[in-house]
Amino acid sequence: MFQKLGEKFRRFMYGRYGSDKLNIFLLIVGVVLCLLSSFSRLYFLGILAYVPLVLAIFRMYSRNIYKRQRENQRFLQLFARFRDRQYRYFSCPRCRQRVRVPRGKGKIIIRCPSCGERFQKKT
Repeated sequence: MFQKLGEKFRRFMYGRYGSDKLNIFLLIVGVVLCLLSSFSRLYFLGILAYVPLVLAIFRMYSRNIYKRQRENQRFLQLFARFRDRQYRYFSCPRCRQRVRVPRGKGKIIIRCPSCGERFQKKT
């Protein structure tokens, strides 16, 4: 009986995106908002908690895998910037290439590796 149920679930999930780091983050945010609303008098947090939960379920069952992978990649890049305290990130004014430079060097002249543009920034 459980084998048939498992096989039906596998067929249902075939071609769907599934879970990733962004989904896990959304689920944690939803649970935290639910807990905050239950322990405080801020009842609108309970309603607000449904937004990340529904978004996580939508992303999990989505068939547009390419779009969900791009969303997760952007989330991981954003999250990596918060962890990366040794470097600053700047955009080249000409080609918009991201350039990583070390923090705490004062005013420096940065050369873009892709187009060769030089620009001055304070790190």
